[in-house]
Amino acid sequence: MPAFASYIAARGPPSSRRGVKKCEPDPYRLPGVRRGWLPVAVVVVGLIVGGPGCGRSPAGSTPAAAARPNFVVIIADDMAYGLLGPGRRFPFLPLPNLQGLAARGVLFDNAFVTTSLCSPSRASLLTGLYAHTHGVLVNESVELSPTVATYPQILQRAGYETAFVGKWHMDARTDAPRPGFDYWVSFRGQGVYEDPLLNENGHAVQRYGYTTDLLTEYALGWLRQPRTRPFLLILSHKAPHNPAVPAARHAAALADASLPEPSNFTDSYFGKPSWERRYARCGGTPSAYVECPDPQPERLPPWPWSSRDVPHLDYLRTLMALDDSVGSVLATVDGLGALGSTYVVFLSDNGLFLGEHRLGDKRLAYEESLRIPLVIAGAGLTPRRVSDVALNLDLAPTALDLAGLPVPAAMQGRSLAGALRGGAGPARASFLYEYQAESFLPVVPDILAVRTPSRKYVTYPRGPSDVELYDLVNDPSEMRNLAGRPEWAAAQAELRQELDRLLADTAAPR
Repeated sequence: MPAFASYIAARGPPSSRRGVKKCEPDPYRLPGVRRGWLPVAVVVVGLIVGGPGCGRSPAGSTPAAAARPNFVVIIADDMAYGLLGPGRRFPFLPLPNLQGLAARGVLFDNAFVTTSLCSPSRASLLTGLYAHTHGVLVNESVELSPTVATYPQILQRAGYETAFVGKWHMDARTDAPRPGFDYWVSFRGQGVYEDPLLNENGHAVQRYGYTTDLLTEYALGWLRQPRTRPFLLILSHKAPHNPAVPAARHAAALADASLPEPSNFTDSYFGKPSWERRYARCGGTPSAYVECPDPQPERLPPWPWSSRDVPHLDYLRTLMALDDSVGSVLATVDGLGALGSTYVVFLSDNGLFLGEHRLGDKRLAYEESLRIPLVIAGAGLTPRRVSDVALNLDLAPTALDLAGLPVPAAMQGRSLAGALRGGAGPARASFLYEYQAESFLPVVPDILAVRTPSRKYVTYPRGPSDVELYDLVNDPSEMRNLAGRPEWAAAQAELRQELDRLLADTAAPR
């Protein structure tokens, strides 16, 4: 594997904040090297000498081959679908390491989340449960119950060394270490793109530099620690969550790029619930009710597409440092001789609108919100593309299955191990999508929906007359709401029954 470029920013004076651990002496200030951008070879020397961050993770005395596989799980934050793999949407965006990972691994073309919101989805990744089951229904204010088992906890009990580095993003009031991890580096809430205050194993550490690079530094340091047991590393990036801030080395990238207009940017929302027209025009906060009072127009008028939209371009530029991170992690695992025994998983916590339906967030039940990138590589897997549906709920049971451990019966996800090995994926006729309204964004209501391979049925429990039905085969952009049309009455009734079945089977509150 070629050497991958990755850089660490180590700039600014140490913090004088009381109670905050300082990274002194600076392990990246080597003799004869000025402070600033350091190539990966120099950073690796610093990590070998000083360990990850300002401290060290517990480790075994000598390296040894593990009977069970290792896992490296890299999570992007709000990374839209279709940015890697064949036919990607922005071929001008250089993501060589992610493209290489997709080419060498198993690429899931139909991967989805069951709640398109950071905290609920992250909890689902850990537990294999729907949001209404694990209880984390909204962002930042709720933590997983200690009675809910996570796959890191189960792996840890089975003898794995475990580490979490990056964005946890559940209860934002604390960045304290969570159960299931021997090594911990995180921050509160959304965090920042530059100069983060981190929590390393319960100690506050003020770091200076670009957060994507710093998190990668901690991950590489932990990977390089000698060990005798199999390991799990979760590297959970803040990037490319909006408002995106690219690394300084990428700030001027994509100078000649022209953003293509999405096919459904012209959505007029005719025949769709009126709240969606308010949301597209004025956003979801309480001010939208003042700025866009009722009645809403039946159709939204057209407005121009910006092919050089700066926030959109910065979002893409931010992915370039994330790509560097992926390359550095892969190179490190390979350099340790562990790639053949390590499953490398790359995915996003949810999808994102990049102008589709004139939107720029997630939450809604449209495809752009639900779909995520998902690649699993390493451990001798044969490169292939899988069309079977995969869900965020499936990560936990898949990891346990691949580790040779029993999957708890309570988990609602299903193992993808069969699909990884060339067999069939989980047989799914449909899956449930759910979203609970948030107080700061009252325009977007509660959502319950069902998606089948060819159709989608969306309901809003607090507005029972608002119903949407889409033919995903003939209308993949979801421009025409077919709900209420006589010729679709039978299909609508069947989908309603399927939604009711899913709600009953998953013990969802009604």
